[in-house]
Amino acid sequence: MSSAWNASEVTPDGVAWLASAGTYPRSTLALWEERPDAPVVLPCGAVFDVVSAPSMFGRRMLDRLWDDGPGSGPVAEFRGRILLFAAPGTAQRLPALLEWEEWGARDGRETHRTGAVPPLLCHGTGDAVTVPAPSESTSPTRSASRWLVAPDTRQPWLPGPEVLLWAAVRAARSAVRISIFPPADQDAKVYDVSRRR
Repeated sequence: MSSAWNASEVTPDGVAWLASAGTYPRSTLALWEERPDAPVVLPCGAVFDVVSAPSMFGRRMLDRLWDDGPGSGPVAEFRGRILLFAAPGTAQRLPALLEWEEWGARDGRETHRTGAVPPLLCHGTGDAVTVPAPSESTSPTRSASRWLVAPDTRQPWLPGPEVLLWAAVRAARSAVRISIFPPADQDAKVYDVSRRR
């Protein structure tokens, strides 16, 4: 790992924090010493939970967290999804908060009054996620996983369920354009008034 740190590069303290989530932290550290560009699968629930969102919506959530909120904890991208690392217990509590907000409730044609709200997957105790490698791969092909906001301390700040709910609601609202005019009637006849005499 290089000595110049940036937001997408895991620091040695961040590596130690990630490894602490594994069943055998020393084995994870040994693997990363030998192959720093190797992603690993780590369990959720004890050190962190993960909230997974589709890429575009996850980036909107991340923008809300950084532009209008408290910032985020570590954030990764994996196979078209954004993984937001959260405080342990978030995976258990967030679904109830989303239900309370009527997230995904059907009102005829649309979901959550906008039609633009994707499902959020919550990974907690009993689940595991693929964690990107501490170092970016030097190969010309891009890895399926990478850090957007890498862990940089042995105890990074992790948002809880209320903060992630706030970000999700703000992201959904920013994705919707509101019009004061009702939608056009598709069966209405249209007349060309420019041809009047």
